[in-house]
Amino acid sequence: MRNTCTATRLIDDEKTTVTRFDFAPDEETGWHEHGYDYVITAITDCHMRLEHPDGSETEAHVRAGEAYRRTAGIRHNVINASDQKMSFVEIELKK
Repeated sequence: MRNTCTATRLIDDEKTTVTRFDFAPDEETGWHEHGYDYVITAITDCHMRLEHPDGSETEAHVRAGEAYRRTAGIRHNVINASDQKMSFVEIELKK
């Protein structure tokens, strides 16, 4: 069983929820489902392993300063797959 990363809520209002995630090596978010469309911006280089409900795994590499977006409904567990600390900010776009 892995340790859980640190999630720090920065903003939570009627329009957005902004959360910073900080991971030590091999820490995880735990299984979760995104209720809103969201944007991730990497603070550090992020080498992530994503576990999916069907048992598959994928890896994603996001460089510091880069961003990506996803739609609501995604269910996964995010793991820091590197030997370095990893941090990103997630912005959920409420409807």
